[in-house]
Amino acid sequence: MTAAPTSAATYGSSAITLAEERVLVLDFGSQYAQLIARRVREQNVYCEIVRHDLPASRIAELAPKGIILSGGPSSVYAEGAPRCDPALFELGVPVLGICYGMQLACEALGGRVQSAESREYGRAHCEVTDATDLFRDVHSHTEVWMSHGDQVQQIADDFTPLARTGTCPFAAVRHNRLPVYGLQFHPEVTHTVEGATILGNFLREVCKTSGAWRLGDFADQTIAALRAQIGSDRVICGLSGGVDSAVVAALLAKAIGPQLTCILVDNGLLRKDERAAVEREFTEHFQTDLHVVEGEQRFLQQLAGVVEPQEKRRRIGSEFIACFKEEAGKVQGAKYLAQGTLYPDVIESGAAQDGPAATIKLHHNVGGLPKELGFELIEPLRDLFKDEVRRLGLQLGLPEDIVWRHPFPGPGLAVRCLGEVTADKLHTLREADAIVVGEIKAAGLYRQTSQSFAVLLPVQSVGVMGDSRTYENACAVRSVNTDDFMTADWSHLPHDLLSRISTRIINEVPGVNRVVYDITSKPPGTIEWE
Repeated sequence: MTAAPTSAATYGSSAITLAEERVLVLDFGSQYAQLIARRVREQNVYCEIVRHDLPASRIAELAPKGIILSGGPSSVYAEGAPRCDPALFELGVPVLGICYGMQLACEALGGRVQSAESREYGRAHCEVTDATDLFRDVHSHTEVWMSHGDQVQQIADDFTPLARTGTCPFAAVRHNRLPVYGLQFHPEVTHTVEGATILGNFLREVCKTSGAWRLGDFADQTIAALRAQIGSDRVICGLSGGVDSAVVAALLAKAIGPQLTCILVDNGLLRKDERAAVEREFTEHFQTDLHVVEGEQRFLQQLAGVVEPQEKRRRIGSEFIACFKEEAGKVQGAKYLAQGTLYPDVIESGAAQDGPAATIKLHHNVGGLPKELGFELIEPLRDLFKDEVRRLGLQLGLPEDIVWRHPFPGPGLAVRCLGEVTADKLHTLREADAIVVGEIKAAGLYRQTSQSFAVLLPVQSVGVMGDSRTYENACAVRSVNTDDFMTADWSHLPHDLLSRISTRIINEVPGVNRVVYDITSKPPGTIEWE
């Protein structure tokens, strides 16, 4: 397995040497592995993600204060299932197994795991039966988030059960001799109401961490590392108008100044007035060497007749890189390509291709990259989540309207225009999307929502406008609230706001006669529709 990159590995910073105490997350392919690390960092404890099969001897050299075994999509009893070195349980270092990690620990120490009679996906009521250690200050009845088909059916005599649900008798366990704990549910997701308390108890009560680590010097370390890596070479940075690329550009501008060239590919998939806003921000505010590529017709030709979402992403990614390579030929000494890749992009794309992670969707700046790129990649935000990127942007002095801009997918409106992508459909979607965002801003709710947009559906329905029958398109409105973009709840927007959005879209956007509101959380859905 290729492990998810750690901060030190990605940036070449001195973060590891600065951290007197750390926690290791062994990644078994969980979609939430980095989210676990983020939750640990929120407790002011330094955290790294490492290979699931890291030898116990190497773990001992790293001298962690604690070890967390992540979840994963495998079954522990399946042939070829990822496993850890069983010797790590004898190191005397506290271990917390989460979901698959719990099953792995219990099986390694004499328990039995099998497919559950009643699978649990989503919220579950949990009863705490032992309020010491992990469950100190946790209510005796609490709500947790389950996502499993297997569970521990029998524990060894050395284990004590700590909590249970109606269908899971061992929702949490503790080993009596070794500092080994297990949770069948996921404390790292926001749906587990007291998950932060449980993780904090593991870190403070069990691992005895001090909580003295801070992320404040991240920007300085990253700028220094970029400056050392790049030297006198030039860097091309892809701009989209979003906060991720803006923060990358700001970091590079501070690190290498005039050696930075920014390229905006106008692929015809941008939001309304997006190109003008990007040109204004990155010539007036950043004063960068900005190149704009006219690529709309090229992208539309690539997307003609394509309806499958992954194929859309692959084609957009391929054309995106082709445009970059052509424009880069006009820039002398360009060696690096900088991208605003975030960790959710990486983990959802199954970036550890030889590891156990399951691919959810491709991101054009991750899975769509051709093997012969022609540049060396720089991805300084690769280990961060959106809220951390926003904090970093503010530290760098970026304007708030850039920092708090809602995320926009790399493939642009193509993944919000379901079915075949055409210029006419994009125009319709662009106008509807501008109404959604504009009304949410006017209601003062833009900062209270995390991502809001319109989706054009390949569905026609009968309507009545005036005295005439219509048969036109349906448009979906999507708005979510989230802390990390790995999980999300739909926004409970006021009914009068939804009414204004619907009325304006139907009255002002030709070709749309029906508006629906998406009330699906993530999981089971994704934030984007494709």
